[in-house]
Amino acid sequence: MTEVDRSRLAALHAEEEQRFVDLHPTSAHLASAAGEHLLAGVPMPWMTRWPGSFPLFVETAGGGRFTDVDGLEYVDLCLGDTGSMTGHCLPAVADAVRERTERGITTMLPSTDATWVAGELSRRFGLPRWQMAMTATDANRFVLRFARHLTGRPRIAVMDWCYHGTVDETLAVLEHGRAGDRVVARPGALGPQVDVATTTAVVPFNDLDALDARLAEGDVACLLMEPALTNIGIVLPDEGYLAGVREITRRHGVLLVNDETHTICAGPGGATAAWDLDPDFVVIGKPIGGGIPVAAYGMSAEVASRLEGPMLGHDIDVAGVGGTLSGSALAMAAVRATLSTALRQEDFDVAIPLAESFTDGIQGVIDEHRLPWHVQRLGCRAEYWFCPPPRAGAEAAAAVDEELDAFFHLWTVNRGVLLAPFHNMSLFSPFHTQADVDAHTTVFRSAVEALVG
Repeated sequence: MTEVDRSRLAALHAEEEQRFVDLHPTSAHLASAAGEHLLAGVPMPWMTRWPGSFPLFVETAGGGRFTDVDGLEYVDLCLGDTGSMTGHCLPAVADAVRERTERGITTMLPSTDATWVAGELSRRFGLPRWQMAMTATDANRFVLRFARHLTGRPRIAVMDWCYHGTVDETLAVLEHGRAGDRVVARPGALGPQVDVATTTAVVPFNDLDALDARLAEGDVACLLMEPALTNIGIVLPDEGYLAGVREITRRHGVLLVNDETHTICAGPGGATAAWDLDPDFVVIGKPIGGGIPVAAYGMSAEVASRLEGPMLGHDIDVAGVGGTLSGSALAMAAVRATLSTALRQEDFDVAIPLAESFTDGIQGVIDEHRLPWHVQRLGCRAEYWFCPPPRAGAEAAAAVDEELDAFFHLWTVNRGVLLAPFHNMSLFSPFHTQADVDAHTTVFRSAVEALVG
């Protein structure tokens, strides 16, 4: 197998840093000005993770591309980390939002669009009753409250190295990545408000024995999980694993929650529909709004019947479930326009083959250069790893190569291709083309050849 020369990698990275600065003088100026009043020069902390010494500033975005303030155009394979996986600036969404802003954005009253949206989500995911939220983080928080209320149990369970937004209880890992280890705060979690060891059980992904043993203790209200891990990199379920999860959760009286915010890349109804899963709750976030902040959570008929009473209670407005702008007329108009014109089977029929072609192209370069790397794909989402495929979150976390990640992100953006900032994820929309796939393969090949010859 070919080894990477780390001194050569460092030298190439330094060259790419200078190239980035030279290419983006206007972004550099705007980033400097932003630092006067924005903490770290950005409106959200994770924006500091982008490649280069400052973030790019975008002038326009449309379809699968955007143009920065220096006039440079990019193939966008990040797509807002699924926030714009429909493609940027869907005409139907732009029209619906414009029309809705002229008729009233929010009144705290339901709209007919909300009724349509709930019916469409039910058709796609197979769960009959729905509620709305502003973000998937909020939707997950609300579902956890409902689960604790319904079961009378204090803890939740998650997968080791999962990601479910900024829900406090989910920022937890196993200390050494092994079943039975002590539960500790995830590295990087700032100022935890509670000790996650008291709120959360953590089990490794793809380990049914560990899940069975932990749930047998009888204190877990629900298991919140992605059908495939995504935010630590794509980790796919073993054959039969998800069926085993469903059997174990039912046997122990634990509610099963599928967070489909990223795994909707598997198809119009996410992995839940694509893989014929049967959860008690489903959470879906940002993709369904076409760029407008919104999320939703659905539930089985049995769960819904048990929640009808509390939902009609006089104190429901202080139950820790809500949000004044949740379910606003603006958000519902955006979701209806999105689901009417995007994230449909015909859209995935375009996007998934592009991800397959991306996977084949990258794997071909890896094989040609005898590198111990691999590419993983889930629907229209794909990414490459600088290691063999991991089976669990701790393996994935241990395999992260920050030096190689940073180099490839910088090399690609300097040549007109944007990857997601956190790992090497690429996402495809119906607006992308084979030429976009080929552009990335060419850039990836040039990076590998610069590294290893």
